[in-house]
Amino acid sequence: MAAQPVPPNWKDFGKSSNDLLTRDFPVFGTNLEVKTKTPSGVTFKVAGTRDDRSSLITGDIEAKYSVPKKGLVFTQTWSTANILRAQLELDNQIAEGLKIDVTSSLAPEKRERTALITSTYKQPGVHSRVFLDVFKGPTVTADSVVGRDGFLIGAETSYDVTRGTLTKYAAAIGYSAPDYAVALHGLGNGKIFSASYYHRVSKDVEAGAKAVYDTKSTANGIALEVGAKTYLDPAAFIKAKINNAGILVLGYTQTLRPGVKASFGLALDTQRLSDPTPGPSAHKVGASFTFEG
Repeated sequence: MAAQPVPPNWKDFGKSSNDLLTRDFPVFGTNLEVKTKTPSGVTFKVAGTRDDRSSLITGDIEAKYSVPKKGLVFTQTWSTANILRAQLELDNQIAEGLKIDVTSSLAPEKRERTALITSTYKQPGVHSRVFLDVFKGPTVTADSVVGRDGFLIGAETSYDVTRGTLTKYAAAIGYSAPDYAVALHGLGNGKIFSASYYHRVSKDVEAGAKAVYDTKSTANGIALEVGAKTYLDPAAFIKAKINNAGILVLGYTQTLRPGVKASFGLALDTQRLSDPTPGPSAHKVGASFTFEG
């Protein structure tokens, strides 16, 4: 019998459909990202965003140093909100398949700090994670996904150590094949349910959909979204999606040259196309540029 592959982690359960319906649609402003790498292995990333809704410009600068032979990665980030973040990753050093991640942040002006310790264990057929939020609770969150022959089962739970109570739980089942994937989620302590599918129709065309039912908001019924992606050539693709509220979103991404990518997005409220003065919130446009050297 062939060895079972490592299943995705809980966060990536249903990732194919989520990526199809959420990524490469820059409709809320303008993004700019520049990545460079030094000969010594230090990677720098500078990212900035102008949000059209608030007209605010935010950004951060990140430096990442990795030692692949020792499984060590250290990342330091400083944002325009004056938040300092540090992350230390140690992979496959304590035990095979075990990764330890320590992430901390500090906001000096607000006197806020966070510390999250994560352990990830990966083996054929199982992918488990445990998070310890040191300053919130402390709270322990654990999730695990097991897989066999394409079938996936996952669950997540959080426990507040101080209060001694279970604060969150969720579960999911799915099936993943080379050309398609389906997933069913029960989230929000059993109050939110979602179903999604992804289908690679051909090497140039992808399609997917997602339906979400929130029991706390039954008046709105089921939120449904469908989308598709097609490659025009190896360097360009277009995406489109529409939901049951009538919002149509279009995206176009073009690789201008190796390391230079541009994306453009447009969101249209199809129920207000004939409105002579639809207002700034009805239709949106944005762009994203990435430079990597």
